[in-house]
Amino acid sequence: MLNFLKQLKWFFTTHKKTYILLFLTVILLNIIDVVPPYIIGKSIDFITEGSMSKELLMKIVLIFSIIIVISYTLSFVYSFLIWQGAYKVETIVRHRLMRKFLLMSPSFFEKNKTGDLMAKVTNDLKSVSNGVGIGIFTLLDSSAYMITLLITMMVVVSWKLTILAILPLPILIFVEVFIGKKIHLAHEKAQKSFGDMNNSVLEGVEGVRLTRSFVQEKDEYARFYDMTENYLQKFMKVVKLDSLFNPLTTIVVSVTFILSFGFGAYFINRGDITLGEFITFNIYLNMMIWPMFATGITIDLMQRGNASYTRINRVFNTEDDVIFGTNSDHKTDIGFESYGFTYPSSNHVNLKNITIDLKSGDTLGIVGRTGSGKTTLIKQLLMYYPFGEGKLQIDGVPISDISRSDFREKIGYVSQDNILFSKTVRENILFGKQDATEEELQEAIKMSALDQDIENMPNGLDTLVGEKGIALSGGQKQRVSIARSFIKNPDILILDDALSAVDAMTESRIIENIKATRQGKTTIIITHRLSAVQHADQILVLDKGEIVERGTHHELSNSGGWYQKQHEYYLSGGDDDEEL
Repeated sequence: MLNFLKQLKWFFTTHKKTYILLFLTVILLNIIDVVPPYIIGKSIDFITEGSMSKELLMKIVLIFSIIIVISYTLSFVYSFLIWQGAYKVETIVRHRLMRKFLLMSPSFFEKNKTGDLMAKVTNDLKSVSNGVGIGIFTLLDSSAYMITLLITMMVVVSWKLTILAILPLPILIFVEVFIGKKIHLAHEKAQKSFGDMNNSVLEGVEGVRLTRSFVQEKDEYARFYDMTENYLQKFMKVVKLDSLFNPLTTIVVSVTFILSFGFGAYFINRGDITLGEFITFNIYLNMMIWPMFATGITIDLMQRGNASYTRINRVFNTEDDVIFGTNSDHKTDIGFESYGFTYPSSNHVNLKNITIDLKSGDTLGIVGRTGSGKTTLIKQLLMYYPFGEGKLQIDGVPISDISRSDFREKIGYVSQDNILFSKTVRENILFGKQDATEEELQEAIKMSALDQDIENMPNGLDTLVGEKGIALSGGQKQRVSIARSFIKNPDILILDDALSAVDAMTESRIIENIKATRQGKTTIIITHRLSAVQHADQILVLDKGEIVERGTHHELSNSGGWYQKQHEYYLSGGDDDEEL
């Protein structure tokens, strides 16, 4: 419980005025709440003594009315402040998580499943919010309430009777703390299981077409059923531990009442307390039931919140494995010198002895067999992964010294994944430049050869593309992605196998547009189609992470290597998408 409060010290410190006011409100509210039982006890003694008058009765009713109004007002303030804090911490942590996700490199997402990350932003955050909300509510209320009641019982009635009646209370607290530690471990396991199940749902929905095409519905359902049962078992362990609190509290409460009645009767017979005081004491003791139950609720919620925030903190404490500099004074001269790279999760070298000198404004073509390292080379330029061995420089400055955001601002990247948002065609294209004019938008559409397709769409540019562009064909998705980069008019345009789903005529039109409009700007084209890079100033052929050929189209077409064979195969009528 204390660890949970310690982990959220930054929040309570930032909002200390709110929680100081909250604490004062609780103290005042508890003082108000102990007054009515005292008045009831005194009233009984007045009636027993025969000294109750009409005027005195009216005063008592008036005091009760005032107490009700004050108690209601303080309860409102208390509840508002506590839930305000709960929703604030949930919002702040959610913003911090999203910011962390946006800044982390791809290797982070390779190590953390999407479903588990979503569980942290939803279920785990809700547990933290409940801990700060209901947890803090019950902690402040029960502890302040219990202390106020105990002091009042000792001062107003009898300190001896109070001590004797609450003898079982330390045992209750000790056992509840022990159960709370068990809940912490069980809840953390349950949340991890929920994350795995969440990830399974995402994979199932995304791959539903593949599942149906291979008739694997029953197997997928069986796999998911096992995961849900595993989560249920782990969650039920938490529920079983939760269920121990109420019976335990009921037993302790029963014992305290037995002790109260037994010792209370003895003290009345001795004349140490009056009947009215004994009734007042038992009302106070009855009021102690809530703090006793609330202690269990507090420990439960805070241990859950602590377990969840520990999981969230692991994300916050994860350092990005790509270190960036602040240098922003550079152009677009790109240089690799004896560069080598191995993926963090790989057991073999993915790039080796890469040397490239790409001047600003040149066009570079990169070709080679599937898996030869073409995309890996580009990911190093985009600063997606830790930097390898050798030199990778921009204008002679090591890329590790360059501001990532500033450099990426100069890049327009079309990946082979063609990621689209569940929005309209217009919104997906404008993602590349939010403040683009209508003229710039139409120019980007024309350059990407998307104009005729948009005319045939039901709502033109306002056509919804569906989740991940499901409403569009493969070629249309590629061209929307290309238009998104064209509208940015970047200093460096990178097309990573971005023309694989378009026909030869459309590809030719896009290439011609690139040649006509990107004079003086750097362009990098990765492709399996040699026709897309014939105009390049320099062409690289990669194989097993190494550059095995380099030159212009004319030079490579007569080199006797892989490029020449691929080109001759294409001229003979074969598809140069096919690999020899």
